[in-house]
Amino acid sequence: MRDILVTVLVLGAIPWIISRPWIGVLVYTWLGLMNPHRLTYGFAYSFPFGSVIAIVTLVSMLFSKEKKQVPWSPLMIVWLIFVVWLNITTVFAAFPDAAAVEWDRAIKIQLMIFTTLLLIHGRERINAYVWVLVISLGFFGVKGGIFAILTGGQHRVLGPWESFIADNNTLALALIMTLPLIRYLISVTQHKQVRIGLIVAMGLTAMAVISSHSRGAFLAGGTILLFLILKSRHKFGFMAAAIVIVPIMLLSMPEAYFERMGTISEYQEDASALGRINAWWFAFNYAVDHPITGGGFGVFSEELFLTYAPNPLDFHDAHSIYFEILGEQGFVGLALFLLLGLLALRSCSWIMKNTIDRESLGWARDLAAMLQVSLIGYATGGTFLGLAYFDYYYDLIATVIVLQFHVKRKLSMPQDEKDDPVADTIEARRGTDVVQAGARRPAS
Repeated sequence: MRDILVTVLVLGAIPWIISRPWIGVLVYTWLGLMNPHRLTYGFAYSFPFGSVIAIVTLVSMLFSKEKKQVPWSPLMIVWLIFVVWLNITTVFAAFPDAAAVEWDRAIKIQLMIFTTLLLIHGRERINAYVWVLVISLGFFGVKGGIFAILTGGQHRVLGPWESFIADNNTLALALIMTLPLIRYLISVTQHKQVRIGLIVAMGLTAMAVISSHSRGAFLAGGTILLFLILKSRHKFGFMAAAIVIVPIMLLSMPEAYFERMGTISEYQEDASALGRINAWWFAFNYAVDHPITGGGFGVFSEELFLTYAPNPLDFHDAHSIYFEILGEQGFVGLALFLLLGLLALRSCSWIMKNTIDRESLGWARDLAAMLQVSLIGYATGGTFLGLAYFDYYYDLIATVIVLQFHVKRKLSMPQDEKDDPVADTIEARRGTDVVQAGARRPAS
């Protein structure tokens, strides 16, 4: 039954994608993040739905009459250079065959996310994209939160098998990155029932994060909570709610949870923590020996650990986005990766600063603030997880780019058109031609 349902939903969207390619971006993003086919048990489990939707989207985009405009910015240029660098390091990879497999996955993700930059523009489409991000991962937050409540937090919440978010740690980070986006949707949703549903979803998602028993999520969650309070318009109300709700959630957890969190300060005696540190030293030592290109995808191997790791027999994966990039892409790749994140945070700050006196762009200001919090959550939680090529992170980067491009375009228009909410809807439905034509009309 699940196989049929997923197949009908995905293939049924194809006629819509042919006439509206931007819907293909939404469907592909949903498939990539939620992995609904991994929740089935039959033929749909391994069916290449993503490839089918990607091909249909790219072909329909080529034949679409809608104008495609590249939203150039320093952030996008650095992103393009970073993707080019992934190709260069793959040529010089320590293990070419293993690198080719990982490269294929990473480049496919990057290619489809770049279509987001061409097809997602205007308030209506940007919000639709955010809804897809929230639904795709919020599903596991709601499901996991309910499971945690019913089981008293005794069991860890997991994601779909054979995906980026399969284990408890990676799922927890993805949910942490989603919490700010749920907060944004709560602030812009007009329907009371939907807003209440989002509030409940946010609470259940927070419970799922706690029930992941992830120490990295514990640290990242605390950081996210602080920045959610700082970036929210209603700081005191949000803080009051957090003061009441968070302790209740923590008190519902079993004693084993607090024992695990207590080991954070005792990393010298924790085998898992020591294994991570050993992997980090491996990445650093290898990068020092290969400073430009690193070792390419798949460099974290038992064979190379024998030469470059302090404890050659304690083999671990990167367990850190920063050391993963350092080991695989060298110091040049790490510099590009860090610059990408910093420019994304700066772009969010630019949006917030330049929309502060524009009531019609208040939604963009709120979204930029919450995107910034999500990125901070990734930067914090990613310290302990090897998710450097996680598509969700680059989805957020793409959202920042198109949002900033939209805001710049609005601010460049005559005053009467800057604050015209109807123009947002027209722009989203008919494409950039309408906006550009409108921008050339003299103010009345």
